[in-house]
Amino acid sequence: MLDQYNGDLFCILLANLSKNDQVTKLFEFKRQKRSADSTDSNKKTPSSEIVTLENETFKSDNVMDCLMDCFVKGSERTLNKMADFDYLAFFFADISRFREGREYFVTEQEYDGVVPITKLLVFTESESKTRRAGVASTIKNSLFQVQAHEKLVTDPSINLLPYILLPLAGPEDIPEDELFNLPDELQLLPPDKKRDPDHQILCTHVESLLLLSTTRPMREYMREKSVYPIIRELHLAIDDEVVQDPCERLVQMLMRDEAPEEKITEEDDEDGDEIVEIL
Repeated sequence: MLDQYNGDLFCILLANLSKNDQVTKLFEFKRQKRSADSTDSNKKTPSSEIVTLENETFKSDNVMDCLMDCFVKGSERTLNKMADFDYLAFFFADISRFREGREYFVTEQEYDGVVPITKLLVFTESESKTRRAGVASTIKNSLFQVQAHEKLVTDPSINLLPYILLPLAGPEDIPEDELFNLPDELQLLPPDKKRDPDHQILCTHVESLLLLSTTRPMREYMREKSVYPIIRELHLAIDDEVVQDPCERLVQMLMRDEAPEEKITEEDDEDGDEIVEIL
């Protein structure tokens, strides 16, 4: 897609196709490498510059990895002057509804040793609403992999929690006794800090926190990291049930008393696929 004038249209088409359950077959697809003397289906020969760019950009032959590279490295039209690949965010959100997609995003990949979701986190505060919305939904859906919660939150190479909280945080002053328990990234925010203006995106991030709160260790971790003050100020600032309702549910989870012991019942993978649309 690096030499296609219609690169963004292809991304929109892919996002639409991902509504179909068969989209998970994409994880089996491999990239067909091109050389400067090869021709494509339109009998066009790629320039040596494009071949070099493709080889430098794509370090894996798996199509899913290549799409991730396009999205991450191609923002602001740095790979293709005619495409910014923003709509791949919606494709990622849709494919993460499926178990195969969720497992991909939370599993370290052999070709680069990176957990894919970490490549998307920086875009929770992107100027592009499309990127912010798609990435927020991808994070939320990936969190249905409950067994991955601890690694996603406590592994410093991933550090998920601040990327969920930053879009929720506004300019409000937080008392020092609460402020210094927040993740470092939220302790020195500027006085003109703006939270995400889109209420649905805010709702999605709060729902991600709700998913994290399904296990006791994560509830305790969020209490230690002063998640409650961020949610409290968000609830006060946004007069919209779309945001306030999940905030109230999250507060109930964080402020409740814990039982001395908690029995954990594991759900099988098939059940996991069925709960993605609950929130």
